[in-house]
Amino acid sequence: MVRQGNSPARGKATAPGSGGAPKASAAVYRRRRLFVGGALLMVIALVITGFAISGVLGGASQQASSTMPTTAAPAASPDASAPPSATPSASATPSPSATPGCNQNLVTISASTDKAAYGDGENPRLTLKVTNGGTVACEVNLGTSQMEFLVTSGADRVFSSKDCQAASEDLEKTLAPGASETANFTWQRNRTVEGCQAVAAKPGTGGAYYIFTAKLGSKASPKAVFQLN
Repeated sequence: MVRQGNSPARGKATAPGSGGAPKASAAVYRRRRLFVGGALLMVIALVITGFAISGVLGGASQQASSTMPTTAAPAASPDASAPPSATPSASATPSPSATPGCNQNLVTISASTDKAAYGDGENPRLTLKVTNGGTVACEVNLGTSQMEFLVTSGADRVFSSKDCQAASEDLEKTLAPGASETANFTWQRNRTVEGCQAVAAKPGTGGAYYIFTAKLGSKASPKAVFQLN
């Protein structure tokens, strides 16, 4: 009887490359694993990126919806946050300087002296008074640029405060209805001429009468008469 274990038909194991399916090398396996791993990482990255973009868009939408009422609120109520002084009220009481309709013809000038007669060595004090006789406040220039204290005797122009005035200025003031402002000037009993040239002659005394006229701009007062003794 023949033993099958020693049969030459089985022979030795077949050597690589001598027949049958070839085996893949280690380098090929590594390349396959790297390719599969890279593809898996790309899939994971795409999934994460998709979630991130979705979250950003969702947050932006929520932010836009939450801020829309805030921006719309001021447009719906523009006066809600405005300070009271920023919008004048129709019922607010206007200041005197803002009152329109002043009638300058009702602003009058008057002249007066502190005494009717003056003794030797007494200097007359001349007073100009401006009064608002209207029912509304008036803006009036009460500066020395507008004032003149004029003393005459008949046709003789004796003295004017403008002749030797060194400097003048404007002074705008608001006169309330019925209000008055006064200005005083002490006359030294001297004569003046335009240009402030020296005048040696003195006004006459011995009971002579003089007329004081107060002027403010184009307005002139009624005459105030006084006597020099």
